[in-house]
Amino acid sequence: MNEIPLWFSRTSVISFGLLWGSFLNVVIHRVPRELSVVRPGSHCPECEKPIAAYDNVPVLSYLVLRGRARCCGAKISPRYPLVEALAGALSLAIFELVVRTLPADTSLLHASAVYLVDLTLCLGLLAAAFIDAEYMYLPDAVTLGGTALAFVSAPLHGLPYLSSGIGAVSGFLLAWLPFTVLYKLVRGRSGMGLGDAKLLALAGAWFGPPTTLFVLFVGAIQASLWAGVVYLVRGKIEEPEAVKQDREELMRAAQDGDEEAKKLLDEDPLGKEPEGIGQSPIAFGPFLILGILEYLFLGDILLAWISPEY
Repeated sequence: MNEIPLWFSRTSVISFGLLWGSFLNVVIHRVPRELSVVRPGSHCPECEKPIAAYDNVPVLSYLVLRGRARCCGAKISPRYPLVEALAGALSLAIFELVVRTLPADTSLLHASAVYLVDLTLCLGLLAAAFIDAEYMYLPDAVTLGGTALAFVSAPLHGLPYLSSGIGAVSGFLLAWLPFTVLYKLVRGRSGMGLGDAKLLALAGAWFGPPTTLFVLFVGAIQASLWAGVVYLVRGKIEEPEAVKQDREELMRAAQDGDEEAKKLLDEDPLGKEPEGIGQSPIAFGPFLILGILEYLFLGDILLAWISPEY
């Protein structure tokens, strides 16, 4: 591992992350719309003309074009370079904080496997965070797929298969029992989507059972702080526009006699329009994801700070 120049390794992992970040923007745009992420190729969302390769360079193209599409002049969302930059930063963080902290005698093959598996996790979580923030929906491809990948790759992280399996089950139950089962008994509807429970299952499968408590605790604190800041600045928390549109479509279908739509409106935490201050739900997934990433990169330091005897 020490035979490769450090500058070359850093440049390579940043570039690799940036390229995958460009693909993540396709995933974030198309998956909620149930479109293929493979076909057609990259095209302008406004005029649907194909995007040339020289206009699809991560971050740089956005800066050169000054945030406007070359084909029709439509404004490009700053989310695109942000996702690409975050993907590059996560790729570098994995190399610096995970791969370079492996024992000195670690083989290049093992180090590469750890890097690729962790990068897959981080990229999936990054896409899920942006999708959940806009649609309040966590794709099963990330939550369940990430849980399966965690179990298969458990030995790479020094975790026994049994601990990974127990972690997945305990993580799911930690959110499902109080926020879905018990909350529904008291309030008549779920207080949290199953996506969040699946996300905690992913965390448990990846790092082991104790991690689920850490991720839930840290995620809740960060979500509360964010909500407090938003209330101070705006006076209220607005639902994402996509959530409002989905609920309106379901309501129209229910009024036309669609029984499945009626069932969804009754069971979904987002099926009822929020009433009163403090009642608007927030996307919890991004804060759980932030907790997972914090544990991945700084877990030992954070646990030692929280519990000195750790």
